[in-house]
Amino acid sequence: MKNVRIEECGLRDQDGGLRSEDGLRVAQRTAGFTQSPIPNPQSSKGFTLMELVIVIIIIVVLAGMFMVRIPLYQEQAEKAAMQQVEGALQSALVLRFGTLQARGAASETEIGLLNSGNPMTWLQKIPSNYKGEFFDPAPRSIPPGNWMFDLKSRELIYVVDHGDNFKPGKDGNKWIRFHVKLGYEPKLGQAQSGVELTSTQFEPTEPYHWLD
Repeated sequence: MKNVRIEECGLRDQDGGLRSEDGLRVAQRTAGFTQSPIPNPQSSKGFTLMELVIVIIIIVVLAGMFMVRIPLYQEQAEKAAMQQVEGALQSALVLRFGTLQARGAASETEIGLLNSGNPMTWLQKIPSNYKGEFFDPAPRSIPPGNWMFDLKSRELIYVVDHGDNFKPGKDGNKWIRFHVKLGYEPKLGQAQSGVELTSTQFEPTEPYHWLD
């Protein structure tokens, strides 16, 4: 800190001594200090208790809104994952049907496999949530969120996990059954009447309602 010399400032009293108040002001100006225009200045205190409470309330409300919507996000993610597998099975079915068409007339056995076979065998990589084949299974045969194949009805089944917005079908169970639908049309240019396979569709056995 600077050593301030306040001698020879012309601020001496009658006895030749330096007046203390004037000397102090001279010393402050010489050392670079200025008097604050605010009387009794105080340092900033930051947040008050009321402001802190308001911030906490806002955070709690936002967190609550997010927590309420988590089940909906889980349902949306589950439905999207199920539809991804459904789309892969439809693509695999189209490829198999195309192969049969390229070979010409398909045998009744090959066509029957399209209609009654296990669609999961068409995929190069079976999903990790496929649990296998069951004969006339109940919904609790496998954990929710998984696939299984019903050997009795020859249908592929997906058991819904997050189903708050899922409306069950006629059987009242929270699952979706899929089957292969074959489309036939009359043969053209044939002397005798007949039909031929023209289309295949992997679709729900009955319409389902989920997150409409």
